[in-house]
Amino acid sequence: MPHDITLRQIDPVTPDTYQLVFDKPDGFTFTAGQATDMALLKEGWEAEKRPFTFTSLPDDPHLEFVIKSYPDHDGVTEQIAKMAAGDRVRITEPWGAIADKGHGVFFAGGTGVTPFIPILRARAREGTLAGCTLVLAARTEEELILKSEWDQMQGLETLYVLSDENKAPFDHGRICLEVANEFVAGQGEGDHMFYICGPEGMVENVRNNLTYMGVSNDRIVTEG
Repeated sequence: MPHDITLRQIDPVTPDTYQLVFDKPDGFTFTAGQATDMALLKEGWEAEKRPFTFTSLPDDPHLEFVIKSYPDHDGVTEQIAKMAAGDRVRITEPWGAIADKGHGVFFAGGTGVTPFIPILRARAREGTLAGCTLVLAARTEEELILKSEWDQMQGLETLYVLSDENKAPFDHGRICLEVANEFVAGQGEGDHMFYICGPEGMVENVRNNLTYMGVSNDRIVTEG
């Protein structure tokens, strides 16, 4: 069943990524990591649905999303930067395969970090971040989504990988075999999980590398 919700607040979190806070429909439920299909309720856009992940916690009194705007795409994401409090959108029932299946390594490329935001926030609230590492990739330091929040989470290990900048203390390049191997080597055949979300090529590359290094499929969590 679709739900029409109202935007209450929109704030930038990077130069082109925004945090949007909406009213939450009565009785609406989802699990951390799930997404919804969203359409803007403005003339000419009602039929243009796009998938976006909930970044709020399921028990929060509001719904939150972190969405990147692409001004050159002339589409729904281009419209995100133009939204203001009072605008309305329509969302569908939640869906998605990413969920918290145990502590482990979270590989995220750009906005691929969004399903991990509520998972890691929930663990931070519960004090269960021990054994969790976030590997977050972006083009530049200023494009690292919610970096200050990750840095303040007690118990969360972080590794930031920048593709377009080469500066300390960040890794330079892309999430690759060497980066993945760094985390697999110490895990052995333990119970650590490996979560992957981001551009299709990155997800496929990291998953293939993990499989090559002997990580079983039941320890790899992706959307596909």
